[in-house]
Amino acid sequence: MFNALSGMGGGGQVEHSAANNANTALYTTFAVFGLLGGGFYNVLGPRLTLLAGCSTYILYAGSFLYYNHHSQQAFVIVAGAILGMGAGLLWAGQGAIMTSYPPVTHKGTYISIFWSIFNLGGVIGGLIPFILNYHRTLAASVNDGTYIAFMCFMSAGTVLSLAILPPSRIVREDGSRATAVTYSSVSAEGIEILKLFSNWKMLLIIPAAWRSNFFYSYQFNNVNGILFNLRTKGLNNVFYWGAQMIGSLAIGYLLDFSFRSRRKRGLIGISVLTVLGTAIWAGGLANQLRYSDGKWPNKLDFKDSGSSYAGPFVLYFSYGLLDAMFQSLCYWVIGALADDSETLSRYSGFYKGVQSAGAAVAWQVDEHKTPLVWQLIVNWVLTTVSYPLLALLVMMAVNDDESAARGKGSEGKELQPEPEPES
Repeated sequence: MFNALSGMGGGGQVEHSAANNANTALYTTFAVFGLLGGGFYNVLGPRLTLLAGCSTYILYAGSFLYYNHHSQQAFVIVAGAILGMGAGLLWAGQGAIMTSYPPVTHKGTYISIFWSIFNLGGVIGGLIPFILNYHRTLAASVNDGTYIAFMCFMSAGTVLSLAILPPSRIVREDGSRATAVTYSSVSAEGIEILKLFSNWKMLLIIPAAWRSNFFYSYQFNNVNGILFNLRTKGLNNVFYWGAQMIGSLAIGYLLDFSFRSRRKRGLIGISVLTVLGTAIWAGGLANQLRYSDGKWPNKLDFKDSGSSYAGPFVLYFSYGLLDAMFQSLCYWVIGALADDSETLSRYSGFYKGVQSAGAAVAWQVDEHKTPLVWQLIVNWVLTTVSYPLLALLVMMAVNDDESAARGKGSEGKELQPEPEPES
């Protein structure tokens, strides 16, 4: 739902300033709590971590409902900062679950399943503003019902987080068990999190993590937000997040089943992303040169603009496809570095922390009216730099023997089998 809200550009508001500043506050606190999120997960366990994280999204959507009536940024910015704290917990818990619960041989598949469910929310969330604002073709902010619908879905998701099983209850298809969370102390987690900054594996993934949310401000505000009218922006998001479902399933299959060698699968995945990413960003540059001043007076409508709508729509669809494939690849690489949820929660938290720091910078880059061509070029360069570093990480750190990786932790130590759960 948050993705759909952001994807409309400006959080659904005609003026983007409130959303830009809220997102800066959000990703600033997210950067901190993303790093700390793995520690919270290892102390609180999955249910409480997810419950606390999910609840902050409801407040954020409610702040835009307030803004619709009062046009005061303060509440939206504070809600954004609180959401950043909650998002750090949610994504660290999500990352640990997604990378440590599946069998070693099917991590790409499980990541793609998660990404499909995740972006199904974006598809539904895109339909909400499309349907509720269908007859409002002139520039306007979304109506109250849009925000209320978002809050209802977010509330349901928050309650459902209590149904998540802890690792000790997970029995995989091959009969092996996920490693249980060894509930840690705050001091121990603090030390382990600090060690991540000297971990060469994490240092190699920093450019990919920084880049992985950096482009959202450009794509949401300056492609979808500028080129299309209100109802078409909602429809575009349905296909943007739908493209992510397709992309995640495609890369998940490639990373799990294309070749016998796990290391080779990772390198082939990076090669595919290099070619596809270069083509999509080149298309983006060609489109951006059509409105380098950031102005597009005649907003495109899916129904009335005819062939003029097709090119920008395909580009926006392709951006969504690339996003899912890139981030699924990053999570697959992280998941290949260890098998225990304790270590992977810290790795996922580090990834999200760096990702959020990049996003905080990106939203202010847009807020300060940086020329759009330069925003695109920076995104393209960051994407291109990430590929060789990910390839180096795969070659140096991904164990090519999956049977040897199964049942071993981050340092290659044998993990003890979990006792049978009580009935």
